[in-house]
Amino acid sequence: MFDTMDQQLFNLARTPAMKELLAPPGGQASKEVVAEYGGYATAIFLIGWATGGLAFGVLGDRIGRAKTMLLTILIYSLFTGFSAFAQNFFQFALFRFLTGLGVGGEFAVGVALLAEVMPDRARPFAIGWLQSLSAVGNISAAVIAIFGTPWRVMFLIGTAPALLSLLVRRRLKEPEKWQATKLEAGLEKQLGSYRELFGDPRWRHHALVGLALAFVGVVGLWGIGFFSFDLLRLVFEPELKKQGLGDEAIASKLSFWVGVTSIMQNLGGFLGIQAYMRLTERTNRRFAFFCSFLAALISTAFTYAFLGKVFGFYDVFWMIPIMGFCQLALFGGYAIYFPELFPTRLRSTGTSFCYNVGRFIAALGPFTLGLLTSRVFNEYEDPMRWAGVSMCVVFVLGFAALPFAPETKGQPLPE
Repeated sequence: MFDTMDQQLFNLARTPAMKELLAPPGGQASKEVVAEYGGYATAIFLIGWATGGLAFGVLGDRIGRAKTMLLTILIYSLFTGFSAFAQNFFQFALFRFLTGLGVGGEFAVGVALLAEVMPDRARPFAIGWLQSLSAVGNISAAVIAIFGTPWRVMFLIGTAPALLSLLVRRRLKEPEKWQATKLEAGLEKQLGSYRELFGDPRWRHHALVGLALAFVGVVGLWGIGFFSFDLLRLVFEPELKKQGLGDEAIASKLSFWVGVTSIMQNLGGFLGIQAYMRLTERTNRRFAFFCSFLAALISTAFTYAFLGKVFGFYDVFWMIPIMGFCQLALFGGYAIYFPELFPTRLRSTGTSFCYNVGRFIAALGPFTLGLLTSRVFNEYEDPMRWAGVSMCVVFVLGFAALPFAPETKGQPLPE
């Protein structure tokens, strides 16, 4: 929950931070520059996330899930706080990269730990609830932002709950399955080995399929969905200016509506993950992914095309929750599915590979959105709308990967 709160604080603070850090002396940075560099900062964060996920995924298999989790929490807590002291874009990007190292490692290790301690029947529901808490973390960030909290203060607040969680997680014990595997003769050298992951055709196939599935969802969420806050600012700021409001009043109202947008998106996401959890148990993993990719494609394109054009500001209360429902449902699927693809000795490594190599490639998403907005569609009215709708083609790639995905419903974890 706290790692996703950090992620969402970044998304909410990104535009105010870019406006301050990129502003020339005595002037203001243009909207196009803010959008472009906001994309760069997000991509750098995702690259750090992916790098940390790959490194700490291996460490989670080698030294244990609980130990690795504590280390990653400490890293992302520390550098979240450092982000508040950035004096220019390059410092900000560096601190976000280092924060990403910790965030990337923490989640995959945590999912592997929970998958190994839960009975087979309860595992999908337990992991689904874990993923649902990510939406609660995002909502917590929105509550912090909705009162107009300065972006530097937001990052400082972001350190506290993560550090407090260390006190709780220090009591975690390593799963018995991992301990037994570590003691088993001949397997210790195979723990967390990428050579082992790709040397076996079965695990290699699973890793590549998981990578393809993760790529689609990560680009959809981080390259399009989480830029809905920027879309809202671009769409509604001119409307507020027409009302004759001053700059401070406009900034206050936009901060409020961005916070509302985040809450709506993540309330929808919470329900979407819960719905996915039930759908995948009533049907199967592949059908649930198919439905989620289709829903995400339609809802995201519709939101970017029509936000603010139907009921004005009130579109936030129905378009954004529907988009959040459809996009975040996919991440409930990843949390349930990826640990089911790999044996204990490779579970953290394989799960991290799927999530995080996907993020390396998906880091192109924010870059692409920024470039489409500032370079390709810059002469169009509302260029960010066109950029977001164009990028929804990424969800089609999910359909192409599904025929190769093994069905894991009702099967025990591989050993």
